[in-house]
Amino acid sequence: MPRAVDFSGRPFHFIGIGGIGMSALAYVLAQRQLPVSGSDQRLTHITQRLQDQGVHIFWSQEADNIAQAAKRLSPETQVLPQVVCSTAIGPENPEYQAAIDAGCPIFHRSDILAALMGETQGIAIAGTHGKTTTSSMVGYVLLKAGIDPTIVIGGEVSAWQGNAHVGTGEYMVAEADESDGSLVKLSAAIGVITNIELDHPDHYSTLDEVVGIFKHFASQCGVVIGSADCETVVSQIQPTVTYSLRLESEADYIASDICETAQGTTAEIWERGQRLGELHLAILGRHNLSNALAAIAVARQLGIGFAAIAAALVTFAGAKRRFDHRGFHNNVLFIDDYAHHPSEITVTLAAARVKSTEVLPEVSQRRVVAVFQPHRYSRITTLLQEFSRAFGDADQVIVTDIYSAGETNTSGITGEDITSAIGEYHTQVSYAGTLSDVKSKLALVLQPGDLVIFLTAGNLNQVIPDVMAHQAEQAEQTALTSV
Repeated sequence: MPRAVDFSGRPFHFIGIGGIGMSALAYVLAQRQLPVSGSDQRLTHITQRLQDQGVHIFWSQEADNIAQAAKRLSPETQVLPQVVCSTAIGPENPEYQAAIDAGCPIFHRSDILAALMGETQGIAIAGTHGKTTTSSMVGYVLLKAGIDPTIVIGGEVSAWQGNAHVGTGEYMVAEADESDGSLVKLSAAIGVITNIELDHPDHYSTLDEVVGIFKHFASQCGVVIGSADCETVVSQIQPTVTYSLRLESEADYIASDICETAQGTTAEIWERGQRLGELHLAILGRHNLSNALAAIAVARQLGIGFAAIAAALVTFAGAKRRFDHRGFHNNVLFIDDYAHHPSEITVTLAAARVKSTEVLPEVSQRRVVAVFQPHRYSRITTLLQEFSRAFGDADQVIVTDIYSAGETNTSGITGEDITSAIGEYHTQVSYAGTLSDVKSKLALVLQPGDLVIFLTAGNLNQVIPDVMAHQAEQAEQTALTSV
């Protein structure tokens, strides 16, 4: 029988505490006044936030950290901490091995999430795409409605200054991650499934395996809310409550009369054939309207009136790195987005196409420039044909080398291969392997009126400040020469 997580005061130590999922859990535990430590490689704003909560962080992952954590967190008894890891931490990690040798209770981060959710009325948001935005929307609506849930998500939201919020209410909103199958550990009062696709071929061989995981998850939820626009969700999961962007779907919640502009999206919302009212979203894209429908369905399950829901969603600004506006320099708009799957890229570029109409409206030729950093060899190898067709809404595409995320390149695929595959369907695609190459390429390519969007789950967005600075210099030089 697996060990139970102890929330009574025994310390916790997180190996790799700066990760987006790990840090959210560490923050929740620290807010509960539990002793927490962790290790990571570098200081970031995320680890700084944890330090501000009293979390001690070791700046290397060494075997001695376990004993030092025991001394620091419980100096009188030096009780061994409960050690928390993510899937990224392997048996070769010296800190992990030391925890095993010392006999520490060791938990996957999903075990901590499941234990926390077991103490609450859980609302678990699952799906191949849209989890972070949907869970952020649900948490935001509940906060605005005065319910004050605890929120644990895989992204940062300005409304609660990070990736977690510890509320006083009975509900907990969290993402349910299918990437490693750990969502089957969660039991929730309400479960949401936004869509189901094969996105992690490093863990799953077939779509049927993915479906099996989601079925298991659905069986452990009291109410299952699912998208009627995903045939796999409808046929394989058969949700309790459905939502859709199609009138003919006969879903429980439907958006009609959809109007997309550079300022946002407007739609009429229907609940089981009855008009609820008009919804305005500041964030772009039909996919985000679908996410909003899921949030509406959750909120209505909790008895929140539509007027309160709509009033909250109109002010929802989105999560960081989800169509994140980074700046506007030399009349070029910079967008950072986490899209790394063909379906995500397709809908994100469609939103970028709409948004591009706002950039220099007086310019007749406004371009969408997509910079794509492929993520994981296994994903690119498995979905190469889908990736090759995903860039139709971009005027120019720049492709970098593949970000490995720790994988070994067993297939031998390269960034040049992806560039060639996209080139079969797109006339304006080029290869810029390194981050330095990207900066040089954009210095030549970008022109006033462009919207440039960086599509990556890796480190591509590190170049954005430098590229923006170059464009700012260009604008300053232009201004000086025109005087």
